[in-house]
Amino acid sequence: MSNHAEELSLSPGEIAKPNVAWIWRTFWVLVGITAVEFAIAFTMTSPGLRTLRNSIFIVMTILKAFFIVGEFMHLKHEAKSLIWTILIPTALLVWLVVALVTEGSYVGEALSHMFSS
Repeated sequence: MSNHAEELSLSPGEIAKPNVAWIWRTFWVLVGITAVEFAIAFTMTSPGLRTLRNSIFIVMTILKAFFIVGEFMHLKHEAKSLIWTILIPTALLVWLVVALVTEGSYVGEALSHMFSS
């Protein structure tokens, strides 16, 4: 909003000074999250920790996605109702995919056991 106010105070023909501080802040936040992901990838190499490591990757990837959508698609500046209108169906879609994968693997195992006997 302040950038827009600065543009209105400019005289005709004058070019506004670019505000790139928020881009650098976003860059460093994403670099930090990615560095943590790499650290986890190289320290949690045990096969027993594979599920935990993958879960952490999924959560951090979703965090990065929300941050990118909020910053570059300007969603964080929108009305709260619009944000919830986007987030709730997305969460339900993720839940649906997890449920379908879980049920699909169960049905596949049940069918393979039924026909192998």
